[in-house]
Amino acid sequence: MFNDLSSRLDKVFRNLKGKGKLSEKNIKDSLREIRMALLEADVNYKIVKDFVKNIEEQCLGQEVMKSLTPGQQVVKIVNNELTNLMDTGGFEVKLHDNKLNKIMLVGLQGSGKTTACSKLATYFRKQKNIFPAMVACDVYRPAAIHQLEVLGKEIGIPVYSNSESKDVIKIAKDALAQADKNNQNVVIFDTAGRLHIDGEMMEEVQKLKDQVKPDYIFFVADAMTGQDAVTVAKEFHDRLNFDGVILTKLDGDSRGGAALSIKAITNKPIAFVGIGERPSDLEVFYADRMASRILGMGDVLTLIEKAESSLDEEEAEKLAKKLKKNQFDLDDFLKQLQQIKKMGPLEGLLKMIPGMNSKALENVNMSGKELVHIEAIIYSMTLKERAEPKLINGSRRLRIAQGSGRTVQEVNKLLKQFEQMKGMIKKMSNPKAMKQMAKMGGKGMPDFPGMPKL
Repeated sequence: MFNDLSSRLDKVFRNLKGKGKLSEKNIKDSLREIRMALLEADVNYKIVKDFVKNIEEQCLGQEVMKSLTPGQQVVKIVNNELTNLMDTGGFEVKLHDNKLNKIMLVGLQGSGKTTACSKLATYFRKQKNIFPAMVACDVYRPAAIHQLEVLGKEIGIPVYSNSESKDVIKIAKDALAQADKNNQNVVIFDTAGRLHIDGEMMEEVQKLKDQVKPDYIFFVADAMTGQDAVTVAKEFHDRLNFDGVILTKLDGDSRGGAALSIKAITNKPIAFVGIGERPSDLEVFYADRMASRILGMGDVLTLIEKAESSLDEEEAEKLAKKLKKNQFDLDDFLKQLQQIKKMGPLEGLLKMIPGMNSKALENVNMSGKELVHIEAIIYSMTLKERAEPKLINGSRRLRIAQGSGRTVQEVNKLLKQFEQMKGMIKKMSNPKAMKQMAKMGGKGMPDFPGMPKL
């Protein structure tokens, strides 16, 4: 996510921070680099021009030029401007308790509407007293209905469909009646898309909107298409006046042009972002948090939320007691790695930790296969060896390596990483401790020179 842009900006800021005093030339050279970084990230040209102009006006002011930490002041200004660029203005989805809430997803074919539908339903189901259902209104794309039914079965959420009918309005009417009968309080409509915008497509979506009278319409955009997504979003907004954007595949977008341009062009907020393939990989979009991630400043609040929703509180308390008594063993180590894995890809988690910029992550291998290798090594140990890792001498290491199909070097590395991980595991498995860190602005986070390669 934003890897290319983050890396470029990180280089600019490291150069600025290395100077005790900034000159007008220093600032203008840096702004030129920032401009190029944003343009190469596929951000709209006019937005880049205005963005850099706003930063330049502030950077050439007395507050920066005479500051004792001018580099930090520039980073603060860029952070504020990035936040303003993506700011949602406090937008949030508000569901009514006393009526059926209706949501429509619109967009081009291939943008990820059907998957976004299941992710949004999963997001709502996690909230108290919300019982979502999905409606298959894409009657044109081959297997679209079947795909939504499979996703619904996978996440345990009902899908209303009629594979024998092409009448989208009738399907919607029947689905609403059925949802009301089954006491569903949120219905999400997965609508048809095309490979390009056409009159027939927009007319059908407009008729569906008139029939359903949705509380929210979300435009689903593929982040990886950059400015194309922004152009299409504007056309959809001109025709449908949607309420917000769901930006999919943000985890695979190394540039970030769509995320940084779409709000400024449509004047509609990014409501949610897709950050992975799992049904739970949908996040509420916060402009300030995203700006912090782009600038390598971390996102402790989102990390806390992920920990609270994914980690077992009872297990965390047991672990804290074991750590206090210095009884943390390899079984605990494996269990906690598996817990952290539930929170999402390790690379994404690490980027939420303040100071974990692109340079700090260079030597971290993010392959998910590494966890399988770690499990094989640990399961090849005896119970006594797992409980007391210090017993594992040279001959035992050779036996463990042969039993797991790995090398002695990998066993050695795992044992070393086990020791290095104790501090990190303690903090990441304790949401209360992480909340305290958030209040401290990320201070107190451990250093990660030996982060395990998962």
